[in-house]
Amino acid sequence: MNDTASPDAHHVADQLIKDILDGRYQPGDFIPKELEICRHSGLSRNVVRRHLGALVSGGIIERISGYGSRVREFSQWHILDPAVTDWITRFAGPHLEIQREILSFRLTVEPWVAMMAANSATARDLVAIEEAFEDMRHHHLDEDTTQHDHCDVSFHVAIYYATHNIVWSQLSHVLRPSIHLLVSHSNTRTLDPSHSLQSHYRLMDAIRMRQPDEAYHAAIAVLEDTARALNVDITPAPVPLHLPMTVPPAG
Repeated sequence: MNDTASPDAHHVADQLIKDILDGRYQPGDFIPKELEICRHSGLSRNVVRRHLGALVSGGIIERISGYGSRVREFSQWHILDPAVTDWITRFAGPHLEIQREILSFRLTVEPWVAMMAANSATARDLVAIEEAFEDMRHHHLDEDTTQHDHCDVSFHVAIYYATHNIVWSQLSHVLRPSIHLLVSHSNTRTLDPSHSLQSHYRLMDAIRMRQPDEAYHAAIAVLEDTARALNVDITPAPVPLHLPMTVPPAG
């Protein structure tokens, strides 16, 4: 088979990342060698090498001279690489380790992002957050969660943009597939969608009321709801020394 064969039918990188995320190859395992993949796929060695190179660039595998390619620990993956986030979104499914890593990252940064948004959001930013929330409210009891998932992701992305920090704003674009991965799975598994909606409301209200401390805690509460829905254990978010340990719920 030549190099112009259908890339969809023989996309080596896609198949390998799927096998890794499905658990067929664990961190530390060696994947098949180039020649074996060539024989199995019918692709040339140059094509196979290019596909493996994409996995190396994403930090997913490492080449070890004389041995082959070995799967790296999940913590070493370049999770903010757009190609990696795309693979994770398409193939990770209910992969607990990936979900835990993404949740842990979001739990570290998003409470601070919420605080920044509470201090910096403009009227236009608040409209974007509120519109996303109202769309979530409209769809939160839908049997098909597709529309609700889209609105939920837009809600969080709008908060990143409301910081008016160029790094956070750009990061929200990179993180969007990862956020969608968690949202789509948690929304189908939550036992109390109304409670989740109320948690999002408290976060929105803290931002529009210019209450950064409350926004910090509300962002933690939203992510803790996500962790419970996914049945993922996460380390509690650190609380800055100047903040109280908890904030009484609104209302």
